[in-house]
Amino acid sequence: MLDAAQIEAFRRREDAGVRAVYREYGRLVYAVSLRALGQKHLAEDATQQTFVQAWQAADRFQSDKELAPWLATIARRVAIDIHRREARRATTSLEEVSATDPAVITMPAGLEQWYEAWQVRQAIDALPPDEREVVRLQHLEGLTHTEIAEQLGIPAGTVKSRSHRAHQRLSLALSALREGMEP
Repeated sequence: MLDAAQIEAFRRREDAGVRAVYREYGRLVYAVSLRALGQKHLAEDATQQTFVQAWQAADRFQSDKELAPWLATIARRVAIDIHRREARRATTSLEEVSATDPAVITMPAGLEQWYEAWQVRQAIDALPPDEREVVRLQHLEGLTHTEIAEQLGIPAGTVKSRSHRAHQRLSLALSALREGMEP
């Protein structure tokens, strides 16, 4: 429950007051919105719009009243507006849309390969630094285990164990990518 000082801070549109009201009543507003709209993304939009409208009208809120019913009323009205807006949107089932329709987006050639390369790069970047360096030298520089050992000044056995651990981690991290390649 908010104290009188927090409510007054909200009425003056002070950041701390607005944050306190959001923390206290955000779930209520989201619940009202979700119940009215039935879709999470629309309820999130309605919650945001509700708090914007409440912030805009904060100076008109009577501090001797309860905030919950006031916010719930705003949320319900916002949800109704969003529902009306969504109902006006023309929709077509994807099965009914022609592949040549200009609204259909096709991925440019090479985009899938670029995404796969990005996933591999992310997996390599997530490796511990010592393993990442071994993988970089091995695959990007084309060095052998012996050459890597000489360059890093460590035993060849250490290079081999780091390489083995790194490849196990990469195999696990990229398993979904590998499964997508199987026929």
